[in-house]
Amino acid sequence: MSYYFSICSSEMYQQKYLEFLLKHYKQLHLPYPFPVSLSFIASPVLMERESFLCFNEEDEIIGAFGYIYGTGENEYKDTHIIQIQIAFLQEKYRRTKLFLKGLQFLTQYIAQLDKEVEEFRFWAPADNYLRGLFSKIAKREASSETVFGTIDEYRASFPAWHTYAAGFRHEAYFDK
Repeated sequence: MSYYFSICSSEMYQQKYLEFLLKHYKQLHLPYPFPVSLSFIASPVLMERESFLCFNEEDEIIGAFGYIYGTGENEYKDTHIIQIQIAFLQEKYRRTKLFLKGLQFLTQYIAQLDKEVEEFRFWAPADNYLRGLFSKIAKREASSETVFGTIDEYRASFPAWHTYAAGFRHEAYFDK
């Protein structure tokens, strides 16, 4: 099967990004009340940052991911940090190869920008399976209790992710 990624650079694609994630809201299993979850889903669009869609060979949307620059505690001025707000693939498409392609697309995209990115941060439900999966690409920095369960915070260096993703067979998504 072939897959491709698209940057949500127009309002039409940003709308598709939001509609897709809201359609699959229950499957996201976000450990927050809906207003907080919505802010994570929508912030890449509302803050005019980056959002992406993943399509299958029939041009159907099968996944989405988005990020923002900076952290709330530093009023988003620490733009060398990227916070991945959401990453979702429909369950039947969750494969290592597609995850790796997404990572390659993301790191190549960021590498060709004129931004000094040093670190990725993301959060996930505290789950042994996810901990095993994410320990391959990031370091768990903290765990926090929410009313919906425990979440883990992960951090990884951008250069490490870029090198890791480039170490596998890949296509060049961007010229730079």
